[in-house]
Amino acid sequence: MFKKNLRSVIFASVIAVSLLLAGCSSEEATTPEDNEGLAITTSFSVLGDIINQITGDRGQVDYIVPVGEEPHEYEPTPGDFAKISDADVFYVNGLDLEEWLENVISNVSDTEIITLSDGVVGIPLVGDDEDDPHAWLSPKNVIIYVENLVADLVERDPEGEEIYRANADAYIDELKELDEWITEQITQIPEENRMIIVSENAFKYFGQDYGFETDGIWDINSLDEGTPQQYARLIDIVNERSVPALFVESTIDQRYMKTISNETGVAIAGEVYTDAVGAQGTDAKTYIGMMRENVKVFVEGLK
Repeated sequence: MFKKNLRSVIFASVIAVSLLLAGCSSEEATTPEDNEGLAITTSFSVLGDIINQITGDRGQVDYIVPVGEEPHEYEPTPGDFAKISDADVFYVNGLDLEEWLENVISNVSDTEIITLSDGVVGIPLVGDDEDDPHAWLSPKNVIIYVENLVADLVERDPEGEEIYRANADAYIDELKELDEWITEQITQIPEENRMIIVSENAFKYFGQDYGFETDGIWDINSLDEGTPQQYARLIDIVNERSVPALFVESTIDQRYMKTISNETGVAIAGEVYTDAVGAQGTDAKTYIGMMRENVKVFVEGLK
């Protein structure tokens, strides 16, 4: 699906990892013997936070893609593969978000890969047979993620079942409260203004849940992003719809949307979070925190 050619990177990484795993193990990895519960690795920070809410202090959760980077075209390092190989399980979003990573891991590690988005009703990408991977931007979908996660955790670690289920119940209550809060907050936005435009059209699931149209310069990150045709199409949409505000993503170069802003005269209202939580010390450092921050920015920009 993603058009970036990783063949040379994959080849070099596989060789390096094979040597690494043959001769040593990751110094930072936590094994089951070191910790009660499971050693868990996941692909990116959003899933890392969601999983942490369920495991609590039982086990160790780590993620691969650093905060501030987007997971679509991340180039894994030999150290990443060692981290995955030392884990009891590797949780991924699925919907082809980590397609590049899964293909490589299957060649260098026997760690089981579990998809958390199973059961989500996908929204197709424009001009593609595959679904948009950004299902986590709907709190309703994250409840499905949590249910899948708990089912797998209990099977792997029956002794932790009571902890996992109690934490999951509490977190699902928080997600339902988040959903209700979002529904209340967006009433401040006139219906004709409910259009979210960012570089990558990542808010389809959010828009479907809360009555927003969404668009972007491109539909999913790829090498052909930011073409003259893509800019021209979006500029026409912004002008024709009299869109009141544009938004930028925390993990994508802001110059893309600044070009749209300069060409249309529509201001960028603020930064939103799509593919990563915010840095430690910010209100967006958790999944629920980042979603609340997104909604505040949308309301302020579009009301």
